[in-house]
Formats: sequence, C-alpha cells, structure tokens
Amino acid sequence: MALVVFLKGINVGGHKLVRGPVSQSRLRAEIERRLSVETEVIICESRALFRAVSLSRFGVPNRADVVRFVSVMSHQPRRPPPTPFALPRRGRWFVRVLAREGRFLFGVYRREMPTIRYLAAMDKLLGAPIATRNWNTVVAIREVLEAGS
Repeated sequence: MALVVFLKGINVGGHKLVRGPVSQSRLRAEIERRLSVETEVIICESRALFRAVSLSRFGVPNRADVVRFVSVMSHQPRRPPPTPFALPRRGRWFVRVLAREGRFLFGVYRREMPTIRYLAAMDKLLGAPIATRNWNTVVAIREVLEAGS
C-alpha cells in the first residue's frame, strides 16, 4: 500500500515515491528529521485518496477566478462543521467548502489575497491541521500513483 505525504505550507513540486514498506510513524519521523523547517506532516493511504477523489464533489462550474481545492486533515475532527459552509460566514465568500469525505475536504476559493487568511483559519475551525492543494495537483498525484501500481 502506497502512502501519500502532504507537508502543510510547503509545496515541494514534482513527486517522489517511497519504495518499500514503511510505517506512517517511521516515515513521518524520517521526513521531519530531513526537513530544515518545522511543518505539519500529513500522511494518508493511497486507497483513501483514490476513494475520496473518485467522484467530483464540486458541483459548480469551473471558472477562471475560482480555484478548486482539496484539503487533507491530519485526523478526523471530533465535531466537523456541516458542509457546505463558506468563509467568512457572512458577506462575500472567499472559501467555500462544498463536501467532506473522511479526512478530505472539497471546495473552491477565490483568487484574491484575503483568501489566504480564510484558508489558514480552517485549521482552527475544523480542529485539525490541514494541507490544501489545488484539484489539479491532487489529480496529478492520483495519476502518479496509478502509473506506479
């Protein structure tokens, strides 16, 4: 079973595959040891990623001013807010979470500077550290995993 690693706030570009069996705790410890900065290491099994991204959960047309995203939570929150929800809760939205599948959140955000603040606020709202990636990145991860299996 392959493991997928997301580093919160770090975009490493490209892809690297861990070949051979390794536990999540050992992999996390090795990644943290090699990093020169402190960050949240979020690991999920490839089959969970496949299951979560197998169906489109967006239900909104693709637009140039809006980015589709997937956020991966470090763990299941005890009391996740019901979906869908928008941030801010009132007024013009910058982030919309449309659906949740286990530890994965699916949504859209506006290509505007205030969006960063609302994406950062989602950790506190959900009660779990999250790593957010563009939908295109998640599709590319899935393709790499499919090619490697």
